[in-house]
Amino acid sequence: MIRILLTEDQAMVRQGLKMMIETDSEMIVTGEASNGKEALELCERNTFDIIVLDIRMPEMNGLDAARVIRTRWPQSKVLMLTTFNDYQYAMEALKIGANGYMLKDADSEALIRSIRSCLSGGLSLQEEVAAKVIPQLLKQTAVTSVDASITPRELVIIRLVGEGRSNQEIANELALSLGTVKNHVSQIMDKLELRDRTQLAIYAIRHNVV
Repeated sequence: MIRILLTEDQAMVRQGLKMMIETDSEMIVTGEASNGKEALELCERNTFDIIVLDIRMPEMNGLDAARVIRTRWPQSKVLMLTTFNDYQYAMEALKIGANGYMLKDADSEALIRSIRSCLSGGLSLQEEVAAKVIPQLLKQTAVTSVDASITPRELVIIRLVGEGRSNQEIANELALSLGTVKNHVSQIMDKLELRDRTQLAIYAIRHNVV
């Protein structure tokens, strides 16, 4: 069962999101919080597979909570959820290391698909968000050559990560075992001194690999 912490300051919205998520029989909301501070307190006492965070909340917002979660509980995935279609929020979330960014107007299928993508190692960006974020990434950073230590096989894997593919999808496409792909991704991040897959995806975009 996939354990989810749902953090949203409006109770009615939170209950609606919970109902949407739990239409999937493999997902259960095992924790609810109304702000980032409460979310961190729940993380202290419980283990969650994924933490869904609203951006704007009282006491502690979702971005500040995500920074702490990525540092203290890196095994938990983070999905940012907001009504604000603003690339600056998404850019900040990606820099923090969030695994996905969705708008609240997404339907239940899109939300569940995004949660599964985050859990499988993919980078989930709603199309409207990606359309704003990717051009900004390209605009802000000059394209430079890929590190010389990267092998042709690793370059292909970087490209697929940049496209938002999960480890399983990469394994299927390249006819490799899941464990082999995980090892490749880990080695690539070590070579490039990157913290997580989100940073690797951004690296792929910045270096024109995608």
